[in-house]
Amino acid sequence: MSISRQNLSIVILTFKSEQVIDKCLKSLDQNIPIIVVENSDNQAFKDSLESKYKNLKCILSNSNLGFGAGNNIGIKASKTEYVLILNPDSTLEPDTLDELFLASEKLKDFSILSPICSDVNFPNYGMFGKKVYVREKNSPFKVDYVDGYAVILNKKKFKDKVYDEKMFLHLDSLDLCLRINRSGGSIFVVPSSKINHEGGKSVNRKYFEEVELSRNWHWIWSKFYYNKKNFGFLKAMTECFPSFISSIFKFLFYTITNNTFKKKIYFNRSSGFYNAFIGKPSWYRPRIDN
Repeated sequence: MSISRQNLSIVILTFKSEQVIDKCLKSLDQNIPIIVVENSDNQAFKDSLESKYKNLKCILSNSNLGFGAGNNIGIKASKTEYVLILNPDSTLEPDTLDELFLASEKLKDFSILSPICSDVNFPNYGMFGKKVYVREKNSPFKVDYVDGYAVILNKKKFKDKVYDEKMFLHLDSLDLCLRINRSGGSIFVVPSSKINHEGGKSVNRKYFEEVELSRNWHWIWSKFYYNKKNFGFLKAMTECFPSFISSIFKFLFYTITNNTFKKKIYFNRSSGFYNAFIGKPSWYRPRIDN
């Protein structure tokens, strides 16, 4: 199941990512096909990228579809056996891909292969429950889940759409990894392959407040949906109801203290929970025009 430059494509989902995308693209091998899915109708962004990078195709979704649906578009458009899903605020080291290629030669089977975060304080992998890692130094080791900002997908392992498109933001990668575990698939991390991730920098910082409001709404919505879908309604309530009550009290506190932004944050958290509780879809979108 060896990965190479000949059977790999790179998919990058963007939205208001002009300030970071070039740094990301310049860290990539320019001989590997790159598909950028822009979650808008920004024709100027598409034209600019395709004029600068010969191996790049930019697809406009025409609306903000979210992480899962946007990446599914790129995966479907790819023509290769393997796809590297990469966030625009991530960069590769010169040997990141070569180390992943070497690791793939040693593995008999995998659904996901992931580099390791270069910052040891922010591991991009984990285990469900109380299980522990079984690993040898510098050898690929098996985990239960990885963060979704840099993963190679083995497309043959996925019959349908890879990501659950009902989830706009948050926990979509965890949901994918849980499905892989339940179906008997394997997820590996390659410690010799490093990925740099700035975290939360994909969208231009001038939209910070709107993005934070959106993240808080979707964080609690996705947490409720993920738990209800995979473990049942009672688990979703146990995991999310305390946050809902806390959000109400914090909303009242910041209303009294006249902190408008914090008040909006906790209103959105409580709204996200309520909408998930009554079964409404993840409809909230950041109010960003230009």
